[in-house]
Amino acid sequence: MQLVMRIVGSALSLYSVIIFIRIMLSWWSGVNFGRFYELLRDITDPYLLWFRRFSFLRLGNIDLSPIAALAVLSIANNIAFVVGSAGRITLGLVLALVLQVMWSALSFVLGFFAVVIGLRLLAYFVRANTYHPFWQIIGSISEPALYRISRMLFRNRPVSFVHSMVVAIAVLAGLILLVGWGVNVLSGLLLVVPKTAF
Repeated sequence: MQLVMRIVGSALSLYSVIIFIRIMLSWWSGVNFGRFYELLRDITDPYLLWFRRFSFLRLGNIDLSPIAALAVLSIANNIAFVVGSAGRITLGLVLALVLQVMWSALSFVLGFFAVVIGLRLLAYFVRANTYHPFWQIIGSISEPALYRISRMLFRNRPVSFVHSMVVAIAVLAGLILLVGWGVNVLSGLLLVVPKTAF
C-alpha cells in the first residue's frame, strides 16, 4: 500500500509540473510550439476543462480555474505522500491539508490583486500613460477587486480613487495576515487532536 501511494504521489507531482508548463506556454499565444504543445493540451485539457466550467472561478478577465486545478492536485499529492510514508492517514491530517492548500490558493489570489492594485496606484503617482496597453491590462485586472472592496466598505458613499486603492491594498494585506494566522492555528489544532485513522 505504501509503495503504491508513493508511486501515485510521484505521478501527481509529475502531472502538476506538466499542467504548470501548459499554463505557462499558454501565455505566449502568438508562439507556435508545434506537436509538443498539442501533446501537452491533450494530456492536460480534460482535467483543466473540468474546472473551467465553474463560473465562480472567473473574476472579470481572470480565470482562476488553473489555480483550483493545481490546488486539488496538491491536496491529493500531499495525501498520497503522507499515506506513503506513514502508512495511514487521519481525518485531522486530511482536513489540515485541505485547509492549507485552499488557503495557499486564496492567499496567492489576494496577494496578486494587492500587487496589481499597488501597480495601479504607482502608475497614478508617477503619472504614467494609462493608455499604454500594459496599464490598460493592469486596470482591467484590478477593477473587479477594487469594485467589490469599495462596494463592501463604502456602500454608495463617494470616495476618491486613490483612497479606494489604498484601502483595498490594506484590506487585502490584512486578510492575508489575519486569515493566514487563523489557518495556521486551526491546522495545528487539527494535527494535534487525535482522530480515528481510516
